[in-house]
Amino acid sequence: MLFADRADAGQRLAEALRPLAASDPVVLGLPRGGVPVAFLVAKELGAALDVIVVRKLGVPYHPELGFGAIGEGGVRVISEDIVRRGGVSPADVAAVEGAEEAELLRRARAFRGDRPRIPLTGRTVIVVDDGIATGATALAACAVARAQGAARVVLAVPVGPPDAAERLRGEVDELVCLSTPQGFSAVGEWYRDFGQTPDEEVVSLLARAAAQGAPRTTVEVAVEAGGVVLPGELTEPGDAGALIVFAHGSGSSRHSPRNRSVAAALNRAGLGTLLFDLLTPAEEADRANVFDIATLAERLIDATEWVQRRAPVPVGVFGASTGAAAALRAAASVGTKRGAGIGAVVSRGGRPDLAGDCLGDVRAPTLLIVGGDDTHVLELNRQAQARLRCESRLDIVVGATHLFEEPGALDEVAELAREWFTGHLVARSG
Repeated sequence: MLFADRADAGQRLAEALRPLAASDPVVLGLPRGGVPVAFLVAKELGAALDVIVVRKLGVPYHPELGFGAIGEGGVRVISEDIVRRGGVSPADVAAVEGAEEAELLRRARAFRGDRPRIPLTGRTVIVVDDGIATGATALAACAVARAQGAARVVLAVPVGPPDAAERLRGEVDELVCLSTPQGFSAVGEWYRDFGQTPDEEVVSLLARAAAQGAPRTTVEVAVEAGGVVLPGELTEPGDAGALIVFAHGSGSSRHSPRNRSVAAALNRAGLGTLLFDLLTPAEEADRANVFDIATLAERLIDATEWVQRRAPVPVGVFGASTGAAAALRAAASVGTKRGAGIGAVVSRGGRPDLAGDCLGDVRAPTLLIVGGDDTHVLELNRQAQARLRCESRLDIVVGATHLFEEPGALDEVAELAREWFTGHLVARSG
């Protein structure tokens, strides 16, 4: 397979990676040549784009043999076996690491400027290069991404030798390599145009991706709620000028791939999002806390107030499972000093019945989304809707079960949520 240039390679790679779009991935380009490929992949998938800067740590007097790698955030990946077999002393390790760290920081600053690094914790990460020869650098980048918290690491390249591809396949969660030609000698021979990628092009592409607003920068935050500090991830509002707080359900967290998929779709529509944990790790150990709707609702109210102090825009809540009950109980506080900031609610496969007598006090427009084959929860939602005294609608996703795992089901949920939130938060605030 011959590629016209890196842009052509990026387009073709994006097609192969399209099934990953629903997982809200982060695309990381290896500088320099991998970034033009990654730019097209991120654009086609509607994904976040960042650069991953790694520096190989070479054995003194044999620098082509790497004993490890370093990445941003103080990440170190060391092969103790190579250190031992290469006779690398602690002093050697420190000296090599010190020299490479200075260069790593310089390059990261040059490429990204003042923009913060996109957090990878719990995310699906797609590491992209323009091709692999030995695969050593790409493998180091994947190890660094994993050490930075990535839940799943996919290595995606247009071309590479069969032996290197086979070796790398066992080191990552998934390898996508479009072409593994026999007689491979160099990456450049499989491109008609394989000109060098200057630093200026890398800087320009990263800036363009950041300026496009989809995706916008996501930052890790600490939400003060209910007397505890809860970790979260905040994506600032875009053109839509509204923000959605996610309330996850039982047995889930801010890393829920389903909520992340919906959040990514809302981000592409210009809505900001806050995904945060409703319970601390110690509290999650006690299953009873998952069903303490009163406590969850209080923390959700605190979180909406916290986010409105940071971004004074209309706020909606997207709740799943027990999180939907917490969202409705929080919204029932409208008219009091607390909870008045919740302008709309969407429930996905929720248990609104667990909100109890509070349902009649909800005034925020409420959309209930249930899978057509989730018959028990569907009946509970019908009964709960009958008790609501606000504008409400029950939408059924035909053929979907409780987790909306069927092809296209979650996309339909995201589109329904987008329409509801933009219709009730954006249109009315404009």
